[in-house]
Amino acid sequence: MRNICSENINFVDWETIPYAQAYQQQKELFEKALQNKAKGQIVENTVVFCEHPPVITLGKNGLLSNLLFPETVLKEKNVEWYRTDRGGDITYHGPGQIVCYPILDLETIGLGLKEYIYRLEEAIICTLAEYGIRGERVSGATGVWIDKDTAGRTRKIAAIGVRSSRYVTMHGFAFNVNTNLSYFRLIHPCGFTDKGVTSLAQELGHPIALEPVKIALKRALLRELFEINTTSKD
Repeated sequence: MRNICSENINFVDWETIPYAQAYQQQKELFEKALQNKAKGQIVENTVVFCEHPPVITLGKNGLLSNLLFPETVLKEKNVEWYRTDRGGDITYHGPGQIVCYPILDLETIGLGLKEYIYRLEEAIICTLAEYGIRGERVSGATGVWIDKDTAGRTRKIAAIGVRSSRYVTMHGFAFNVNTNLSYFRLIHPCGFTDKGVTSLAQELGHPIALEPVKIALKRALLRELFEINTTSKD
């Protein structure tokens, strides 16, 4: 486990970790944050980066009909399956995808939930711009998209699903970097049947090193969530 620290926020990289283990660890951070807030104590803001082995998760308001194959097929493909308590519908996590779990007290940093999601999107959009790709928002659909105005070409590169209680957050976003996109054929990604998915590697035509993407995301998150500007490469 590697820690990437700044003076105002703790960035932690859990590297490759099973979904269930990551959920338990972020839940512990979430519960500790809630307890500290209830006591009037300082809440430690933590942003987790990680990757998961292949797993499909369904949000609390998601539709099971968006899972296109029975669990037996998932087991044959070594894909785990979980219902979870985040917002959003169904999605896939797997190797080559950067998953980010911010455990933050939005109240102390002056953000409402809607603005928080907007700023997560903005951090991803800014990161894509560093690679020469234009990321966009789609009305009524959280996440970051490419070619939003081109019929039949609109594709999602990052999905967002969060949970909050007393303005403390958990869950977050999944950014496709080198993700094997064939796994998305097992589902209607995020509940959409008329839009596709993509990855940074697919858009650029070659594999992408994950560490520089994480560094770019860190800079963007510090700027968007905490208004901290940094040019550090650490």
